[in-house]
Amino acid sequence: MSTSTDQSRFENLRAQAEILDGEDELRHLRDEFHIPTKAEIKRKTLEQQPQQQEQQQKDRNDPALADETTTPCTYLCGNSLGLQPKRTATRINQYLQTWSTQGVQGHFKPLDDSPLPTWLDADARAAKLMSPIVGADESEVAVMQTLTANLHLLMSAFYRPDPKGRHKIILESKAFPSDHYAVLSQIRHHGLSPNTSMVTIESPYSEDNLITTYDIQSIISKHASDTALILLPGIQYYTGQLLDIPTITAFAHKHDIFVIWDLAHAVGNVPLSLHDWDVDAAAWCTYKYLNGGPGCIGGMFINSRNSLVTTTLTDEQPERGYGKRLSGWWGNDKGTRFQMDPRFHPVKGAAGFQLSNPSILDITSLSASLEVIELAGGVSTLREKSKKLTAFLEHSISFLSEDAKQLFRVITPSDPEQRGAQLSILLADNLLHPVMKEFQKSGVIVDERQPNVVRVAPAPLYNSFADCVAFAEAFEAALIASQDAL
Repeated sequence: MSTSTDQSRFENLRAQAEILDGEDELRHLRDEFHIPTKAEIKRKTLEQQPQQQEQQQKDRNDPALADETTTPCTYLCGNSLGLQPKRTATRINQYLQTWSTQGVQGHFKPLDDSPLPTWLDADARAAKLMSPIVGADESEVAVMQTLTANLHLLMSAFYRPDPKGRHKIILESKAFPSDHYAVLSQIRHHGLSPNTSMVTIESPYSEDNLITTYDIQSIISKHASDTALILLPGIQYYTGQLLDIPTITAFAHKHDIFVIWDLAHAVGNVPLSLHDWDVDAAAWCTYKYLNGGPGCIGGMFINSRNSLVTTTLTDEQPERGYGKRLSGWWGNDKGTRFQMDPRFHPVKGAAGFQLSNPSILDITSLSASLEVIELAGGVSTLREKSKKLTAFLEHSISFLSEDAKQLFRVITPSDPEQRGAQLSILLADNLLHPVMKEFQKSGVIVDERQPNVVRVAPAPLYNSFADCVAFAEAFEAALIASQDAL
């Protein structure tokens, strides 16, 4: 393999990217985010140290290094952690000012010069911002807890196994490990064995772990009589495959099976219509395409038919109308929440499944990013750019040399309707570690999944078409350097 990249092959691509970026009606949204510079992502300190400033000054005199201090890195890792919106710090500072100047009054006292809701109403405002992103009525959404905690809460409410009847849970064989752990623990919690109560889906035909709707339907049909619950991802984290949520949901319902969707990689990535698709329940995190921040508060959807409150607080045994939910005081009706009555009477809808009062710091951070998505015109608008970006990324890596192409293949479906903003690239054996090291040197941030996959996610809120070309050039250089080093 050649030891130098033929840059002329990318000149036409760069010209195409410049045109596409110029035509992009959402390009202004990039300015809403902090994009680290190449120098920043290589730094090992939080603040720039005096000796680093001195070195930076020297670097400016070196043409090869001068641009690192000002040039943004190529950040294509929004499927793992989204970048920080600039308004996040503003909103968090407003929250901190409320806390420092109002103390406990911040729970109930609105401030005339603050855009933030009272802490009592912060979760309701976040649910209002979130509901159009998942295609749900506001009452069907709760912003609460974290993803796996919410999956456990949903399974605690809706997984009601009968050892002599329906007791199985169906999930994909390559499910995200935390989902797998949750299912295993729920089955064991009910005194059952995963050997008999857990069924996994995998395609007998795909070497890339892709599962078709037919594969899923076949497993459902085979185990329909004794299946109590199905847990599936909206987008499979490893391959980036988008599943057919409405078709699979409808098929499960024909067999009277409750379905929970893990939307960690789908929310904010692809348009969702959970209410219209008659989805039973779903949960998601908010730190990927929603840019809430690492480990930020999660979200939950519960179809309105599954959260009915059929009794009143004055009834003798009101709990009979509340289902098998776990209960906490923040799920209690706001009108009686602070009366300290030991009787639990839930808020109608998904909010009635809340437990503790939510982290206002988290909700403030998340809501700042949801404001940007609202500014963009919603997920449907972002999806149109996302399709173009991902297709252009795929087009860009097709320009790599023939020698380089022998060292990888894309395992994400090529059909834009079967994927989100992600390409998963399977590398030849032993290349992942050296390729990732080369990416770090060139200022490219992507995600790796052992043993051999690089996940590349062009997020439409802040990524450009030029980013796709920059990745392709860095990818070829990384492959060359890594292959030569083996």
